[in-house]
Amino acid sequence: MSYQKRTALSLAAAVAGSVVLMAAPAAHASVQDVDYQCQTPIGPKGAVSPIDIKAVKSGSGYQLTMTFQKGVSSSPVELGKGAMKPSALIKLGGADEGTVAVSGPPNAAAIPANTPIKISDLSGTYTPKKSGKVTFTAGVLTIKALGTTTTCTPKNNPKPSLELDVAAATGSQSAPSGGGELPRTGPLDSALALGTLGGTVLLSGAAGVLWLTRRGQRTAS
Repeated sequence: MSYQKRTALSLAAAVAGSVVLMAAPAAHASVQDVDYQCQTPIGPKGAVSPIDIKAVKSGSGYQLTMTFQKGVSSSPVELGKGAMKPSALIKLGGADEGTVAVSGPPNAAAIPANTPIKISDLSGTYTPKKSGKVTFTAGVLTIKALGTTTTCTPKNNPKPSLELDVAAATGSQSAPSGGGELPRTGPLDSALALGTLGGTVLLSGAAGVLWLTRRGQRTAS
């Protein structure tokens, strides 16, 4: 194997390693008790449910799953299969702000009258607009059933159920002023552009590899 091919393979391995590291962001999850106070068609109701929020990397964003460990309301009449449709908002904090809408499937089985309504897992997609530590906290829950809408609001100012280190999706943040594409001098320089994902340390090492490669080419000629 030629010297140039060996150096190119070493660079490719370094870039791949940096991508693997970026694909495993640091996360901290903690189940939080949320005191939901619900405005129902027959008056106020409420219950406390532990809430768990998980995130799985998906492309440039994250697939969020919000899990309710207890029911939060009830119905004076039986809710037949498929009669209830839940949705909620997850509040963002820290480096990012706003909300993420999550929703779940209708109830898979009938819910007897005057029993806690078990909320199915709710899911949605979060695409970071800013980089840094972002928190995810349970927000307003909405239950639609039999033509009525019940709105449940957290009243105990719950703590975040998840904290995640995220990187803004490409194009979400403004590019630095005065920037532009670096001049390319060959195939290895294209690989070096990918190396920026690994940070400045990887760039410095890749620049040394490129210099050695070119020096080897001049010596060979």
